[in-house]
Amino acid sequence: MSDQEKAIHTFAAKVHQLILQYQDVKKENDELYGLVDERDQEIKKLKAQLAQSQHDYDSLKMAKMVEISESDMEGAQKRINKLIREVNKCITLLSEK
Repeated sequence: MSDQEKAIHTFAAKVHQLILQYQDVKKENDELYGLVDERDQEIKKLKAQLAQSQHDYDSLKMAKMVEISESDMEGAQKRINKLIREVNKCITLLSEK
């Protein structure tokens, strides 16, 4: 074998190695892109869940405020009724004198 043939053979072997390395790197790159896509989908799903949870929390907070307001209204109504009874008693006592 001449020097040129050895050089060509060595060059061909290195090119073949580069092609195999390229294929391995391309396969790994595709797998990594797949993982990134999965993570992006998971992040999107979690963001949607977070938004829904925030909405639910806000709704519950508003419902609790309304509930407190209603119980406050009942308490206020009871106090007003009690005051009215006391005023009626006073009027009755005054009218008897």
